[in-house]
Amino acid sequence: MREYLKFYIGGQWTDPAELRTLDIVNPATEEVAGKVAVGSAADVDRAVAAARGAFAGWSASSKQDRIDLLQNILEAYQKRSADLAAALTEEMGAPASLAGGFQVQLGVGQLSTAIEVLKEFAFEERRGASLVVKEPIGVCGLITPWNWPMNLIAVKVFPALATGCTMVLKPSERSPFTGQIFAEILDAAGVPAGVFNLVQGDGPGVGVPLASHPDVDMVSFTGSTRAGVEVAKNAAPGVKRVAQELGGKSPNIILDDDAFAENVGKGVASMMGNSGQTCSAPSRMLVPRARMEEAVEAARKAASEVTVGDPNGDVVIGPVVAKDQFERVQGLIQKGIDEGARLVAGGTGRPDGLEKGYYVKPTVFADVTNDMTIAREEIFGPVATILGYDDLDDAIEIANDTEYGLAGFVAGADLEQARAVARRIRAGSVAINDGFDFLAPFGGYKKSGNGREWGEFGFHDYLEIKGVLGYAPDEAAS
Repeated sequence: MREYLKFYIGGQWTDPAELRTLDIVNPATEEVAGKVAVGSAADVDRAVAAARGAFAGWSASSKQDRIDLLQNILEAYQKRSADLAAALTEEMGAPASLAGGFQVQLGVGQLSTAIEVLKEFAFEERRGASLVVKEPIGVCGLITPWNWPMNLIAVKVFPALATGCTMVLKPSERSPFTGQIFAEILDAAGVPAGVFNLVQGDGPGVGVPLASHPDVDMVSFTGSTRAGVEVAKNAAPGVKRVAQELGGKSPNIILDDDAFAENVGKGVASMMGNSGQTCSAPSRMLVPRARMEEAVEAARKAASEVTVGDPNGDVVIGPVVAKDQFERVQGLIQKGIDEGARLVAGGTGRPDGLEKGYYVKPTVFADVTNDMTIAREEIFGPVATILGYDDLDDAIEIANDTEYGLAGFVAGADLEQARAVARRIRAGSVAINDGFDFLAPFGGYKKSGNGREWGEFGFHDYLEIKGVLGYAPDEAAS
């Protein structure tokens, strides 16, 4: 049984202003796995004050100082990889292979990328007679979700450190164990007191006072669009910068070629990963209407190969994160049936043999139309939807007919055709044939958010731009 009852503030593990705790339920067993302290506005005040006090010193640190610190963090992170993986499996049900693999290694990749970007990043640039300076924005409030904890903490904390900002992190109350271990890692790596602070808690108790705090200069939030709107409202009176990565309902256009069946299978498998709990998941698969039956067979086969069960065993997916998430996914699967989509695989209820735990059947719907609820709303479970298109113009129109614009996918053997389709998808990130790159920007159009993370692009929201005019007047005159 884990017990985390202190926050990391000002370089010390400190008691909360008032001890209140939250039980954390293991979604695979439905049993309590531990408890964490739940913070309040008073704890946020202390953490922000510590960050504000540390800002003058850290913002003036050299690039080499920051590189050295990030290298220390990398070493400390790698030493705790097994601890992070175990916590991920326990708090959110990620299978051991995923938790110790991609989940934890995404943090390594983001950190290594931040180090390499920082080495070459230009904080000053001459433009004619002027000097353009990029300076750290100040104290940052970082609010992260539960579904990819290490990646989503990493894409905020490491760019903030690299650019000279100080920060307060609020991890999701559904994945607090990894947040606590992450703070232990930064402490072991020697992060200066007050530069990084951790307060656990929920949205109303910690998220709202953090987003609205007058001494917070910037808020970076990842989560649902609904919650993102509230964060922006809370931040607005302070005219602080708000960067958001929100929901998605991403199209996956399968081109009409000889690799069609294989690409359908890959698309379904990708959708099921992490129990479908990925904001950029390829949840709307678009296939040529004339090949719908071929797509159905390929999708059914792919879904049948997705094993579900105890995340400590050899399975592809474990449970979804919590009871309310399970019930939401079940309700949307039933909605798909009620609205007339063809159920190809899965359906409501738990998989056979799993009577306890928030397990969802790998589910596929075909003959989906873009006005159905399951094609409009983010399900956040292992549920794939297949829609038909007449030609590529029709496919692109359907793909873009959504309030979201986080990601898109194109799969096909003809690279030039795939590139042309990718250019027309209105989304912040479009992957051709499963392309992946830590240096590429990630973020959304429309109600999927604003700002960008990953690589160099992840630095920009943490920087103010100053123009120093007349810096070199003699050069301008010549």
